[in-house]
Amino acid sequence: MNLWMLALRNLLRNRRRSLATLLAMVVGLTAILLFGGYRSNILYGMETGFVQFSGHLQVQRRGYFVDGGDNPTAYGIAGYQRVIDAIANDPQLAPLLRVVTPTLQLGGIAGHMESGHTRSVLAQGLVAPDINRLMQWNDYGMVSYAQPLALEGTAPHAAVIGTGVARKLQLCAALQVPYCTNASTNAYTNARTSAAVQAPEAPAVPDDVAALSALERSPDAERAPTRIEMLVATAKGAPNVASLQAIKAVNLGIKAIDDMYLAMHLPQAQRLLYGTQAPEVTSIVVQLQHTAQLPAARARLQAMLAQDFAAQDLEVLDFRMLNPMFGQTDEFMASMFGFIALLIAVIVLFTIANTMGTAVVERTVEIGTLRAMGQRCSGIRHLFLCEALLLGAAGTLLGLLATAVVAWAINHSGWTWTPPGYSYAYLVLVRVWQDLPLLAGSIVGMLAVTLASAWWPARRAARMDIVDALRHA
Repeated sequence: MNLWMLALRNLLRNRRRSLATLLAMVVGLTAILLFGGYRSNILYGMETGFVQFSGHLQVQRRGYFVDGGDNPTAYGIAGYQRVIDAIANDPQLAPLLRVVTPTLQLGGIAGHMESGHTRSVLAQGLVAPDINRLMQWNDYGMVSYAQPLALEGTAPHAAVIGTGVARKLQLCAALQVPYCTNASTNAYTNARTSAAVQAPEAPAVPDDVAALSALERSPDAERAPTRIEMLVATAKGAPNVASLQAIKAVNLGIKAIDDMYLAMHLPQAQRLLYGTQAPEVTSIVVQLQHTAQLPAARARLQAMLAQDFAAQDLEVLDFRMLNPMFGQTDEFMASMFGFIALLIAVIVLFTIANTMGTAVVERTVEIGTLRAMGQRCSGIRHLFLCEALLLGAAGTLLGLLATAVVAWAINHSGWTWTPPGYSYAYLVLVRVWQDLPLLAGSIVGMLAVTLASAWWPARRAARMDIVDALRHA
């Protein structure tokens, strides 16, 4: 106790120097925690979005993720309901599951016959209630931008399209899509009153597509301003057309997806792709209660598929593999955080080392006196290390307090930013207290840097010759 009291008195002897050192530590720790909290918020937000849309795990035919995007019929999962039932009823997996749902992805051409516009789309056949349950996952308490899929409870021929698809098909007025050109906003009205005012750049609908579309028309659909046709190649290679009713245009946040997105009910997508054949799906989406359960769930799922469904050669992919952007962003943010943390650590290290070195020089006679009175070298070294540790503890506590104040101000500021490739802004938030590894690592790191910077001055003080120290002027 006497050693700690003596260390505290020594720090208070030169308040200006101690205060300057504390300020450097507080600013350094606050900067590290704020940037780390900002990084955590970005990663938690991305994970939440990916898990909401693609689940934690997906069961697919081996090779589909790499090579099967343009040929779903070659990688369909036959008897998929048996696989879903086996997953849902497995005694080890069942407690971990939130949602297990099939999806079918297919490419095709969507056309709006009244305006004469077509657009390549990447369509998904979904079970709407299951998808809406997927979007409710929010394990980290994030500000979620996911909106319920409007397909739930709608007619079998209903469809939801991206805002980019709506603009291309000249459906802005009918679906109330903002930021459209005058031509696209008024296209439907103009097309109904005068065919001569169609946008000059609109490509003509191919004759074969128009003929197939005519077969799908019904008197009700004829009058619907948002009726579109979806043309795909069936599993046998023949063209197939379905008449769909676009009930809503959604902004998914990423322009490249909005320009190609189309969602429909799973049975409708299966009829388009497989006709009268036995329907299949391209993926079985599995969402867990918590991300921490992913390793155990994946191991069990792989073992079960290998044992019971080996004939189909199924594989399990997690959301990180399905969304490579998550890993790339994580690596980028980790490298930035490491670089900034290293710079701040070096600055703090030299600041504390300069403070302790100056203290050693100023107290040379005092050190000689203590040594002459019988104090051992280890006692002198411990004295200076205790001073550094007290300084580090005070700087850490004040840094945490400053971080709390600044983080609160940022989180309530309403600042927004638009990430690259996204089409709307996100709130600027920092999540410090929810990221316990960041918090613990920053505190331990700051105390370690403090002790490391004080070790050499303390060692130099402990190795002083008694006579030379007493003669120091």
